Amino acid sequence: MSHPFKAVSLSFKKAPLAIRELLSLDEAACRRFLHTLHHDLGLSDLLVLSTCNRTEVYYAADDDRSREIILALGDLKGRTDTGSFIPYFDLLTTAEEAVQHLFEVAMGLDAQVVGDLQISNQVKMAYQWSADADAAGPFLHRLLHTVFFTNKRVQTETSFRDGAASVSYAALELIEELTADVANPRVLVVGLGEIGADVCRHLAASKAFSDITICNRTRAKAEELAEECGMRIVDFENLVPALKDADVIISSINRAEPFFTKDLVENLDVLSFKFLIDLSVPRSIAADVEHVPGVLVYNIDAIQSKASAALEMRLAAVPQVRAIIAESLSGLSEWAKEMMVSPIIQKMKAGLEQLRQEELDRYQKKATPAESKLLDEATRSLMQKILKQHVLQLKAACKRDDAGQLVEMLGELFDLEKQGSAVA
Repeated sequence: MSHPFKAVSLSFKKAPLAIRELLSLDEAACRRFLHTLHHDLGLSDLLVLSTCNRTEVYYAADDDRSREIILALGDLKGRTDTGSFIPYFDLLTTAEEAVQHLFEVAMGLDAQVVGDLQISNQVKMAYQWSADADAAGPFLHRLLHTVFFTNKRVQTETSFRDGAASVSYAALELIEELTADVANPRVLVVGLGEIGADVCRHLAASKAFSDITICNRTRAKAEELAEECGMRIVDFENLVPALKDADVIISSINRAEPFFTKDLVENLDVLSFKFLIDLSVPRSIAADVEHVPGVLVYNIDAIQSKASAALEMRLAAVPQVRAIIAESLSGLSEWAKEMMVSPIIQKMKAGLEQLRQEELDRYQKKATPAESKLLDEATRSLMQKILKQHVLQLKAACKRDDAGQLVEMLGELFDLEKQGSAVA
């Protein structure tokens, strides 16, 4: 693909969470970074994508500007040691690599959870920020619209997005099913490890839940997540009243022995139904808790089984997804080739139009208005036929990857350099 499109990628594949956290960007930071890259570094066709699993910059430049971009990212984050992070980045320095990578990211092929639905929406948001900053050129516009069209095909033609393929998302789906008949269900999440925090983020994104309380032994972590997700906090010392109020209790506590014992749950005075979901390994809800009247317990195995079945189905659809991407890439490549010859087509058109106008000026002085009109129509039609023939030849040559020689020949034939400077 003959376009200077490139990418710089920091992702979970090479960089640990501690590094990704240091360089992650919120919306305001993404917008500021776009401005810096566009106006200070002079880059175009810009896309800045930052999620919990990746921070990436897509850009167009004749030279590899990866190091400058990474250092500019460090400056934005107020870090002086960003140079030491460079080995964690993937540098995609050809259009083929960068475009293929963007497709795989946007479709969810490159996600921690294969087929992740969220990433396609995050790419759309990043594109909107780029458009707002006037940092998206014709190539990026075409590329992103092709990505979105491909995403629709994947959604409708494959089973790649079906089911919940992560434990945290499978837990959300289970909670939605269990509380389908409960008006404004009260949810309590106890323990905010990686899975517990992920469940909170899924709950916050779901429109089905507005009454969510979180609890963690370390309050600072609960405060950080509460601010991110807009949830209430209950201190560990005040947990029992919160347990009594909750319709759904999600336990993600990391300890050797079960925290939720039969005695504890019996003292909650369950009047109707209470759903307890155990996401811990080892289990944090004792096995005999399920014998308490009105209490229904779901453990990690049931949820993992649901997630694994969905993941198997998604993995089976991967070849179909890759075939759809290949079709889209082929169409994009043909468009990019035609874009190569667009400047010469415009120059040919301008050159022929100038010649036409010069000849019209010579003959129209002696012609009647009717004859002038006829001359204008005849010469315009002739010019369009000449152009059409050469444009078709150019486009056919593009498809054969053989446009270079024809462009040179047409340039000489129409004396385009001279014509271009005359027109200018």
